[in-house]
Amino acid sequence: MIKIILLDKQDITREGIKYIIQNTISSIIKQTIMPEIQFDIEEISEEKQLSHSLQNNPETILILDFTLINITAENLIVLQQRFPKVRFILFSDNLSKDFIRRMLFTSKAFSILLKDANIEEITECIRQVIYERQYAAPKVISWIEQKETKEHISLTATEREILKAMSLGKTTKEIASERFSSVHTIMTHRKNIFRKLDVNNAQEAIRCALRAGIIDVMEYYI
Repeated sequence: MIKIILLDKQDITREGIKYIIQNTISSIIKQTIMPEIQFDIEEISEEKQLSHSLQNNPETILILDFTLINITAENLIVLQQRFPKVRFILFSDNLSKDFIRRMLFTSKAFSILLKDANIEEITECIRQVIYERQYAAPKVISWIEQKETKEHISLTATEREILKAMSLGKTTKEIASERFSSVHTIMTHRKNIFRKLDVNNAQEAIRCALRAGIIDVMEYYI
């Protein structure tokens, strides 16, 4: 059973998404050797209903129009941490690049779909999320791949390698072991990276490096 919660204040949007979901699941059935997939769509139109719905359905796909509801990015992250098996499709037409980066890089449970997407993109997004994969619309990928000038950021080759390792979630001890260095040496490199990027922690350093193109965004994204 695939459970889907649809939070959108516009009736026409909800009806359109339901139609596409039904066609997508029918297509999956035809293309794979599997029994008919059962699915249930719960429609809600108010943010206050969301927590209760997720409590009753902790393993679900949540589709919501972020810009039409009173939910912040912080609220979404808290929800994802509270309900780690929920997969989110943020469906909107006015999302900032910083918001998009934050959602995609915070958790692979978040997928981004723009309202100007064509039927093929919407269908592919739903398909990928059903298969528990993260999806970002092509236009979104193009946005986050845009590289800011990096002349003002001067990291050594070693510092760049360490920053890339940090972006993969490796600890200081793990990086030191891989590089046959001491933990103290890696800590010194980390401090130099933070100083050069003018940041206070690893998360800020990674975001800065992504924006500047020091880290390959698609490598980190995958």
